[in-house]
Amino acid sequence: MNSIFHRTSIREFLDKEVEEEKIEQILKAAMAAPSARNQQPWEFYVITNKEVLKELAKCSPYAGSLNNAPLGFAACYRHDIMCPNYAHIDLSASVENMLLEIDNLGLGAVWLGIAPVEERMEKVREVLQIPDTLSAFALISCGYPVKVNPQQDRFDKTRIHYVK
Repeated sequence: MNSIFHRTSIREFLDKEVEEEKIEQILKAAMAAPSARNQQPWEFYVITNKEVLKELAKCSPYAGSLNNAPLGFAACYRHDIMCPNYAHIDLSASVENMLLEIDNLGLGAVWLGIAPVEERMEKVREVLQIPDTLSAFALISCGYPVKVNPQQDRFDKTRIHYVK
């Protein structure tokens, strides 16, 4: 699991398509995530259309990396689930799995937050024509990185509290 200590947010990508088998592997990793009561609320949109990626880049002030990405994912959650209050938690685990597998495959990505900001969620819905039975949770820009910076060491012993 070296990707945990290697993965960084990548916002610049080479002009190179991501292979279908890698896309499928990323989605398998996403769907391997744990979820409340095993509800697996996720559905994913895989976007390679450059014009659609550019429209999605306008959905959030932080989504500009989609402008030069060869690939984007929209992680969504279904409404017909047992524990709707846990959908965001479930999708967070799923997106983290995606980011780790993306790094493992020699690709780069950045998680672009959409939920819980209703305005952003609605813009993504409009661009992708997402049905009312789903809500957009996150966008992920993905591709072969122009460069990879070393990950910062975020370990902080002062944030650990032992109860004995």
